Amino acid sequence: MLLAILVIAYYFCLPKTLFDTPTATVLESQEGNLLGALIADDGQWRFPVMDSVPQKFEQCLLQFEDAHFYRHPGFNPVSMAKAIGANISAGKTVRGGSTLTQQLIRLSRNKNRTYWEKVIELVLATRLEFRLSKEEILKLYASHAPYGGNVVGLDVAAWRYFGLRPHQLSWAESATLAVLPNAPSLIYPGKNQQRLLAKRNRLLRKLRNEDIIDTTTYELALLETLPQKPYDLPTMAPHLVQYMAKRHRGKRLRTTVDQSLQHNINTIVGYHHGNLSQNQVHNAAVLVMDVKTRKVLAYVGNTPTGPAQQKDVDMVQANRSTGSVIKPLLYTAMLDSGELLPDMLVPDVPTQIAGYTPENFNEDYSGAVTAKKALARSLNIPAVRLLQSFGLQKFRDQLDGFGLKGIDKPADHYGLTLILGGAESSLWDLCKTYANLASTINHFNTSSSEYYKKEFINPILIQNQTVDFGKLSTEKTLFDAASIYLTFEAMKEVNRPEGNESWEFYDSSKQIAWKTGTSFGNKDSWSIGVTADYVVGVWVGNADGEGRPNVTGVTSAAPIMFDVFDVLPTGDWFQKPLDEFADISVCAESGFLAMEACPSKTIAIPNKTNFVEPCSFHQVVQLDGNGHFRVNSSCADLSTSRTESWFVLPPLQAYYFKKSHPTYKALPPLRQDCKNDAAPPMEFIYPKSGSRISLVRNFEGQQNELVVKLAHTKPETLVFWYLNETFMAQTKNFHEIGLLPSPGKHKITALDALGNEIFVTITVE
Repeated sequence: MLLAILVIAYYFCLPKTLFDTPTATVLESQEGNLLGALIADDGQWRFPVMDSVPQKFEQCLLQFEDAHFYRHPGFNPVSMAKAIGANISAGKTVRGGSTLTQQLIRLSRNKNRTYWEKVIELVLATRLEFRLSKEEILKLYASHAPYGGNVVGLDVAAWRYFGLRPHQLSWAESATLAVLPNAPSLIYPGKNQQRLLAKRNRLLRKLRNEDIIDTTTYELALLETLPQKPYDLPTMAPHLVQYMAKRHRGKRLRTTVDQSLQHNINTIVGYHHGNLSQNQVHNAAVLVMDVKTRKVLAYVGNTPTGPAQQKDVDMVQANRSTGSVIKPLLYTAMLDSGELLPDMLVPDVPTQIAGYTPENFNEDYSGAVTAKKALARSLNIPAVRLLQSFGLQKFRDQLDGFGLKGIDKPADHYGLTLILGGAESSLWDLCKTYANLASTINHFNTSSSEYYKKEFINPILIQNQTVDFGKLSTEKTLFDAASIYLTFEAMKEVNRPEGNESWEFYDSSKQIAWKTGTSFGNKDSWSIGVTADYVVGVWVGNADGEGRPNVTGVTSAAPIMFDVFDVLPTGDWFQKPLDEFADISVCAESGFLAMEACPSKTIAIPNKTNFVEPCSFHQVVQLDGNGHFRVNSSCADLSTSRTESWFVLPPLQAYYFKKSHPTYKALPPLRQDCKNDAAPPMEFIYPKSGSRISLVRNFEGQQNELVVKLAHTKPETLVFWYLNETFMAQTKNFHEIGLLPSPGKHKITALDALGNEIFVTITVE
């Protein structure tokens, strides 16, 4: 029974875990190189247990500490006897007889060195030999040996003292680190250098005598100097380290990051930061993803700025105003629902919707513009009008499918500003969204024209992880491949920044679908580009929210994005998902469904039910013999008149449209002897009916006038202006006057010489 008790006690005497001390969070690149680390919670630089011990270090360590390591059961009685004899003869401790296994037990227990403690260590050492292999014991020792200060373990010591990975150490460097745990204080620069050098050289001499190294290697090793100062650990991706530490604290992780690409992008960001900081713009972030694997290839959370400029804020994960970068999602949603065609004209005129007055970034108007050009030019007014047409609540509900965590409030909270930056999202979520859209096209083409059910998923950061896209289905995941493809085709036509304008004329240029965004007040600038292989996202601004002049997506973020694409491999453009397209006939000028009255063309659109209306911009008109005037049955014999189809825009759209389209021909006037039953050919440009207007004072203290303006299909017609039934002025050619109405409600009326009348009501505050 006593023997059984002793056996059981011996079996359970060794703790299940030798070391319960915290370890640093260590991130490696996909190649296994150190990207960065976060110190352990106890303030020690202690990496997780090594995967293997380098052969050079192992030989040095065994020759210095325990030459019979692979032959003893955890203790060496011969060494112990010699040590006891030497210590008794000297009257003090001059020699140790512990094996590496015993030293490992002592490191784990961290007790005072006494003879009774030696007995305990011996018992536990033999027990450890039964539990672990010799290789595992070596890894534990190398990972927990002290190397001076707060440096613990070979991994950290190799970086701190030589700036190398352990397997890159030379024989001299390995010997230096092998003798240090025996006397860690010797490493401090400027102290004990001769003692450390002597110990290292004695070990090197032993290696030569044991024929582990040859004479030439020995002599060259003696010439190597000792470390004079500690090296900083690599900090290639400090914000990624912090991000991963929140989820995997104390772990060693091999990430998906490409070290070479990360280094190149760090250099690019550093270069642009130098230029941006001259405008007091201090922060930027870049994220690069592989579309096919969803792996994050580069993660730059901020610029190399100072603490005062919030350099530690991870701007990849920070939610910021989206600007215009979600406009492509609305464009895709409307194509997918059959409510939009790429060449369909949408109004781009002064607009007021329920008191909200959006403006284009350039504060100009096109009158009417095709939907794809409106997206390529990032026009705000067409986007707001399209959102109103599509339905704010419907679009808000669809955004949930992308997993944009920053957009977490109901539709009424955002209103129509949702499409112009009224919501917030992160670079991480936006890049993920564009990668998911690109992957939808890729998978549709590589499968039997099918979709994966789990297409919209999160990116991965750990190298050995893979993405589960789910099962294939004929049903689309969120948007169909054709709608996404047409969106990317429109985004490809965006004018590139200065220096890249003529990209399409070079065979080596990359085809990139890209979108910029600028938030209100120039606080955030975005640029996100996508190809069939990669997504590159860039944010530029100030982390504290300070806006700066000239900070826009095109001028600040896009140049960084294109520099990043330049260091990425050249990829192919998306293959057209032919099975998801159908041909349709549309009006050549308006882009709406073709009618008999308009010239038509055939285009490919997503194969689905189409809810776009037939073209209403073409009118069949009767012209007199010379084609200068319109006629009707009240004034001419229609059998002798000419019948033509005429492209006619509404007056307000035509007013702005013809400024940039000199070929646009207004509808010929009606001959004077003909009756006019058509709608009034006038429309107010400003103000809109129901507007509330505040009149401010100028620098001289005088009240500024209210400038009233209208568009007329025949500008040469006289227009008479009235304010509350009081005649104010008359205009010709340029229909614009200034008024000074008193506070309160007013009615402004315009009456032309042909008898047409329009009016608006306003409130002056």
